[in-house]
Amino acid sequence: MRVVTSQRAGQTFVAAAYVLAFLVALAVGRAAANAQPIWIAAVADTAATLVVFACSVALDNSSVYDPYWSVAPLPIGIYWTLAAGTDFGLRQIVILALLAIWGARLTANWALRWRGPTDEDFRYVEIRAKTGKAYWPASLASIHLLPTAWVFLGLVPLFPALTRPGFAILDVAAALIAGLAIAIETVADHQLRRYLRSPHSKDGILDKGLWAMCRHPNYSGEILFWWGLFLFGVAANPGWLWSVVGPLSITLLFVFVSVPWMDRRMLSRHPAWAEHMKKTPVLVPRWR
Repeated sequence: MRVVTSQRAGQTFVAAAYVLAFLVALAVGRAAANAQPIWIAAVADTAATLVVFACSVALDNSSVYDPYWSVAPLPIGIYWTLAAGTDFGLRQIVILALLAIWGARLTANWALRWRGPTDEDFRYVEIRAKTGKAYWPASLASIHLLPTAWVFLGLVPLFPALTRPGFAILDVAAALIAGLAIAIETVADHQLRRYLRSPHSKDGILDKGLWAMCRHPNYSGEILFWWGLFLFGVAANPGWLWSVVGPLSITLLFVFVSVPWMDRRMLSRHPAWAEHMKKTPVLVPRWR
């Protein structure tokens, strides 16, 4: 049974859930204060995820977790910078600013789309239908913990970047790539909202603007953002090339899970999507 039902109450509930998750993460982090900062962040991140999961169960809606992807990175980045005693130099300021802009935009985009406690992401609805009584264990593993792990792996390259001074040419490239990624996501989401609010056929599809260049420009921007963060780590310490596992795992998530899932949904709801798939690239834009 849901503890709240209205949209406003749902938004308040989610906000309170994230405040509680943050406080629990702080407490866990303090308890593990003698460990290495990456491990402290990982444990605190997991604890916060479990709090959000409990709130998802209370609201009977796994979409409570959706903002976590964009909310968690900035506190982790700030913690790593402070824990290392690093001065807030140009590299640190640029990285944290990019995380803040990216996170605020993505979180706001979710808030604009979420209609309240009865509105659950269609993918979670499908998982719920397939798993039945095992839904909440499945939700804990696949909807809550796995995305937290993916995001954390994507953030790991930032550890050397946030704990070392300097700003090299590769940092400039990283900032440009991450900034471009945010711009792509912003424009793609704006074009999608404008299309959905405009008069259009029920079976119609958005095939204008960035959406004419590739089928999922919002996903393209998201993937590009994580590769930009990775370059910051390599700029600070080339020995951290191994941390490519972060952006690579996120790329594989979108390519093999998110994109096929969205394409299947579009095909089931919009017959024109089949033709659109034939002539439009998946993620890499093509100029027409």
